[in-house]
Order: sequence, then C-alpha cells, then structure tokens
Amino acid sequence: MKKKFGIIGNPIKHSLSPVLHNYWFEKYGLNATYSIIEAEDRDLKNIIKKIRDRELTGINVTLPFKQKIIHQTDRIINDAEFTGSVNTILLDNDKIIGENTDVYGLQAAYLKEIDNCGSKDALVIGAGGVSPSVILSLQKSGVKKISITNRTNEKCIFLKKKFNYLSIIPWKNLENEIKNFDIIINATSLGLKDFEDFNFNFSNTKASVIYIDTIYNPLETKTYRFLKEEGKKVFNGLDMFIYQGQKSFYLWNKINPEIDNGIIELLNSKLK
Repeated sequence: MKKKFGIIGNPIKHSLSPVLHNYWFEKYGLNATYSIIEAEDRDLKNIIKKIRDRELTGINVTLPFKQKIIHQTDRIINDAEFTGSVNTILLDNDKIIGENTDVYGLQAAYLKEIDNCGSKDALVIGAGGVSPSVILSLQKSGVKKISITNRTNEKCIFLKKKFNYLSIIPWKNLENEIKNFDIIINATSLGLKDFEDFNFNFSNTKASVIYIDTIYNPLETKTYRFLKEEGKKVFNGLDMFIYQGQKSFYLWNKINPEIDNGIIELLNSKLK
C-alpha cells in the first residue's frame, strides 16, 4: 500500500519539502508520495485523524501551526518537548507523536561549523514558530549569551518564560544593537519570497559576524545579499531545511537518506 506524507502550513506553496522527500522516495525505492496540504486552524483535527486512520503516514508542520498542532498530539518528545514546537508528526503504536527536527537541522547545517561557540554572543530575530528551535540549538551548541528581539514584545516575554537566560532587545533598538553580536539568526518571515523585508540594511555589524537566515526561498534575501557583498560570513536556510528533512525522513522510514549532489542540484534549480 502506498504511504502518503505531506506538509501543512499557510502559506505553503513555496515549500520544497515535496521535492526533497519525493527524490528520496524514488532513490530508495519506497512506494510513497509527499504533497503540500494547505490548511486552516479548523483543519488540524481532521488531518491528525487521517494519520490515526492511516490515510496519511506522517506530516511535516510549518508556520503557523508548529505550536497549534501540539493540542492534537498524544505526546510530544525530545526537542519538541523542550521547545514547545513541532515540525514532524508520526504514528507510533497508535499514538500520535510530535517531534522537532529543526533543532537538529540548525546544528547539523551551521553551528557545528562555528569555532568557539561558547564565547560568542548570539541574537535571534523573531519569536515565532522556528525561534524556540533556534534558541535550543544555540544552547546545545554551547552559546551562553543569547538575545532575542521581535516586533511583538509579548512573544519575547513568553519565550523568556521557557528559556529564562534570554535577554530581550526592543525591536526599535535592533538596527543599533546588531553591532554587538557575533552570530545573528533571522527567524522571521522578513525576506521570504513575496513578503516584506527589513526596512534597514545591516551596515553596522561586526566584521567577523556570522549571519544565518532560516529562509531558503529565495536563496538570497536582501539582507543575505548585502552582507555577502560586504564580505561577511553568511548562510541561507537551505542546508537547515535539508537536514531537518533528513531527520524527518528517518523518523518515518528508518532510513537515513544521503544528502547527495543530485538533491542539492535539484533544489537549487527550483529556487532559481
């Protein structure tokens, strides 16, 4: 019987998850498909019922449902429990399990490459769906000084209750404060294709700054491109996307798929 997987979100048309997972299904000869599932809040219960009834085998979850989906699970585990953010749903012994592979994705893609993480000051821009995963991955990588800023300050206060070591920076101070950080991670939708961008450039960052954008569509946001042209070390969200997908694939299929040149070239071709 063909297994069916998908990704829920809104908006979701920009997602390349079907490209990633269908490539691996074909590579490993699995009788499975993966598709986009555009959803509203009211659809979550029915989507989870489809997993329970085995009409769906598993799903990925993206904005704005990473927290909302938790109420539909039987249990959240591992990094999902620590972050309160779920991006992967699977059925285990008839129980709906929520897991988080974003934390692994960020660590595997970028943070393992950064020397002396413990001595660096990090700034997380944004307090939405992926932000708890970004904070936990920084913590796991040894970063001790983590600050956060968001347009809605209440969301920062909510996250500080979960991660009490966070320092909160008012959004209005962001342009001036970026000069104080060694690692800056954009965990907002600013710069996403067809979305608005930052209303200032990042001209006063440190010469040694490392800028990580969790966005991969487009491959180069305005801020990414500006810092790249300034000679700063920049990463887009594509590697994080691939690694979080790799772990989701393993959780569902117990196969650790290879990240080969074929999938990298295919994804890049879709983003040009």
